[in-house]
Amino acid sequence: MIRLTADDGHDLDAYEAGPAEAAAGIVVIQEIFGVNAHIRDVADRYAALGYRAVAPALFDRLERGVELGYSDETVTRGRAMRGTIDWDDTVRDVAAAVDCLAPNGPVGVVGYCYGGSLAWLAANSLPVAAAVGYYGGQIIQFLDRAPRAPVLLHFGEVDYMIPLSDVERVSEAHPAVPVHVYDGADHGFNCDARDSYHPEAAALAQQRTLDFLASHGVRP
Repeated sequence: MIRLTADDGHDLDAYEAGPAEAAAGIVVIQEIFGVNAHIRDVADRYAALGYRAVAPALFDRLERGVELGYSDETVTRGRAMRGTIDWDDTVRDVAAAVDCLAPNGPVGVVGYCYGGSLAWLAANSLPVAAAVGYYGGQIIQFLDRAPRAPVLLHFGEVDYMIPLSDVERVSEAHPAVPVHVYDGADHGFNCDARDSYHPEAAALAQQRTLDFLASHGVRP
């Protein structure tokens, strides 16, 4: 774990993995469950590919050390915490992670659920080379914000939280943004710690993510 400082003076923890001399960095943005074992594992997987990865602890503004599981109770708690923190403050914390990685070279952002929506906001306002969002259900709130960096989005066909009508609205509002919908995949399909894990969709989305990042200069 390392410590980051946002531009408003807030200090937050972050999980770091990968070689310090890596030629590119990945900011891994958490779900509503904090920087838990799964998010650390995602960062480790990017590190194994040669990236330097940093996963900022976005709930530190409320409570430090949050690591939640996937029960109904923890979903409720995670949603409440997400709803308490201002989006702009959270983007500041993502920016601190971007700044941490920027001296190495190009920085990409990859976010999941809560983090998928934040990846969209990062592409709108932060100096990132590319951003990838997985099942970002709150992107629909920010359709009026045009991304300044290339964005790739992944959604599940049978996501119980994100109706396909919302996905269609995102595509219609931003036709230049590639949007992939995965057959039979539900919310959280990338997380192998959840019942909704869909290995085929996760593998395809990961390959598309890596290809997309590399095409925009974010390569180890």
